[in-house]
Amino acid sequence: MSTLTLRQVAIDTYKENVAYLHRDCKLYRSEGFQALNKIEIHKQDNGQPIIAVLNVVDDDSITAPGELGLCEQAFIQLGHKEGTAVRIAHARKPASLKAVRRKIAGDRLNFDDYLSIARDIVGNRYSKIEIAAFLVACSETGLERDEVLHLTNAMIDTGKRLDWGEPLVVDKHCIGGIPGNRTTMLIVPIVAAHGMLIPKTSSRAITSPAGTADTMEVLAEVELSPDKLHEIVRSQRACLAWGGTAGLAPVDDVLISVERPLSMDSPGQLVASILSKKVAAGATHLIIDIPIGTTAKIRSRNHALALRKLFEYVGDHLGLHLEVVLTDGRQPVGRGIGPVLEARDIMQVLENDPAAPLDLREKALQLAGRILEFDPDVRGGQGYAIARDILDSGRALAKMQAIIDAQGKNQAPSAVGHLYHEVLASRAGRVTAIDNMQLAHIARLAGAPMDKGAGVDLHRKLGDTVTAGDPLYSIYAEFPADFDFAREAAEQDSGYSIGGGKHDE
Repeated sequence: MSTLTLRQVAIDTYKENVAYLHRDCKLYRSEGFQALNKIEIHKQDNGQPIIAVLNVVDDDSITAPGELGLCEQAFIQLGHKEGTAVRIAHARKPASLKAVRRKIAGDRLNFDDYLSIARDIVGNRYSKIEIAAFLVACSETGLERDEVLHLTNAMIDTGKRLDWGEPLVVDKHCIGGIPGNRTTMLIVPIVAAHGMLIPKTSSRAITSPAGTADTMEVLAEVELSPDKLHEIVRSQRACLAWGGTAGLAPVDDVLISVERPLSMDSPGQLVASILSKKVAAGATHLIIDIPIGTTAKIRSRNHALALRKLFEYVGDHLGLHLEVVLTDGRQPVGRGIGPVLEARDIMQVLENDPAAPLDLREKALQLAGRILEFDPDVRGGQGYAIARDILDSGRALAKMQAIIDAQGKNQAPSAVGHLYHEVLASRAGRVTAIDNMQLAHIARLAGAPMDKGAGVDLHRKLGDTVTAGDPLYSIYAEFPADFDFAREAAEQDSGYSIGGGKHDE
């Protein structure tokens, strides 16, 4: 088999191994390789080959005829230096694709099927087209509750699993869909100040204006090595870190990279995604927040109750002590939407600032109180009062400052965007509805979360009365193009419904 010279191509292909072969490469012509086929890349030491999707290029500056280019992820996975000789061959189809075809036909799969699929996905033996086929099959033909459990266990078994050596390790997760709902950054210091272990690893935003990791990054370093993470958790009883470096349920990260562009979020995949990450992170006790609202992910109480039953079934079989809380998802929580604005809200609550958003404070206290009641020394119904005392006394603020210092304080935090526009009420009346999705959309158009200071700052909430010309919210942006896009979107649809004015009399 002829060899090619390895070359690193500085392209982030986001969770997919991609190889680049020049169209004039002799192997491309003689061996019948085709674009989007999968190839095996063999090291000279005959170690384990890696698999990549082939792209064909015509530009020598990307890959010359005698070279094999590898994207950043594949290059790191192969573990060889540039200039090394490598061999390529046609990749064999993963055996687990037979199970995917059965799922497409509507069959129920067992644990071994899902484990085989998970192993092939984490081994980069699936293309994104094949992953999409698997996800669509699961969504369209449905997952029985036992299948959700099998998929969850398969995702756990194909990644690392943390063991904190303690019988009580708590965590909290919101299923998402509500802008500004940054309760985690209040719950963690409250619970840790009580002495409970809450090692919180969170995601960055993919389709929302901010994730917990994006907002925490305004205040502190979030990309921590596993050793550093353990050191901080041991000393502070908590962390607020990005979970991408921990290698927990890595199949989930790959599945999400395909789900999000397709706007797929079926109940079975949602439950498997969340619970696999929590079990892998070592949680023993978990609170799940399901917001309900007409513009939230979950739009009816019946849908929420069905999802709660699925969470409880899978959690029980995983040995998790799990409680699901149904919350108000009719509007954003807090005032800020975007990392800097959300971090401001968090610190105002922790500092007991009179200007702090009361809805964010109250929701965080309610959820923190439920977590504190996992402590066998806390009687049922006492958790809220204990959480409130920890916050009011300043102990939560002190714990948050200690976590920030331990992770590495951000010495040059981003400021709010310098471009500013107020969206005004077009009529007098009362705010009767706020569209979560539209406000999140406007905040993203403004540049959030990539531009930390971009986003939306709310001035009116549900039930507030306004007169014509009153500010409903402000848009902040860093770059003129983003600013214009956000303003145009707000002009087309502000996301606010106002009723009770003269036209309604």
